Amino acid sequence: MAVSMTDYTPRPDRFDQAGKDQLIDAHDLEVTQPGMRRLRAWSHAALDLRPGESALDIGSGTGSEVFVFADAVGPTGTAVGVEPDPNLIASAKRRAEEHGSAATFATGDAYGLPFGNGTFDAVLCERVFQHLTAPARAAAEIARVLRPGGRAVVVDSDWKTAIVHPGDPRVVGAVIDTLISSTTNPQSGRRLAGLLSNAGLVVDEVGSHALVQDRSVGAGALVSRIAELAVLRGTITAAERDQLVADLQAGADRGDVHISVTMFGVLAHKPS
Repeated sequence: MAVSMTDYTPRPDRFDQAGKDQLIDAHDLEVTQPGMRRLRAWSHAALDLRPGESALDIGSGTGSEVFVFADAVGPTGTAVGVEPDPNLIASAKRRAEEHGSAATFATGDAYGLPFGNGTFDAVLCERVFQHLTAPARAAAEIARVLRPGGRAVVVDSDWKTAIVHPGDPRVVGAVIDTLISSTTNPQSGRRLAGLLSNAGLVVDEVGSHALVQDRSVGAGALVSRIAELAVLRGTITAAERDQLVADLQAGADRGDVHISVTMFGVLAHKPS
């Protein structure tokens, strides 16, 4: 079964009990699907799955990427998704049955993958590390379950690269600071290569892509929600929030608006 790259489901809000109640994610940048499609296409090209191989998606949501894996590895291969949210696991299993996909799913998280050492030829982990209090543990798990010569692609946002324009610089800065402080691991994107290297993997490629909100949209869901949180925290006033939203809408109306975050992707392999 072919599954479209646009079949996109947000990951669950919590990945470990010490993490924050996650309030942000790249999917909140409205109409970023072109950027997500390019990132997904790069991830699949980098993993370069072949018939008969075994592939794992960590944080698999409702299973879209695992279905793509299953098509790539064929009937002699294995495609598995690991997901901590039981509701998403149930949804993924229903979808697999409905579409006749060979994809399978297991309950687990990035800290404790329920597989033996050297199980997989390829591992994907997208937008999980930003939720983790101990990302080095997750990198070590990826390295553990990879076979010698196996490859991994890890993709995540770096929220310190967020841009919001136009707006009063002080208010914009306060909103971005609120966004950053509301994320468990806000600089996850820039740390990926180092984490994988320290886990014993060899980094082959580092890429990036800015997810840019559609210019016809004003503040959008992400900025509106974070601005409201900044008001609740007392870092900006309600009037300043309203003015920022108005400024962004006016910018959208005249074609002078930019809201984005940069995502980073790392391709690495386990030495033979």
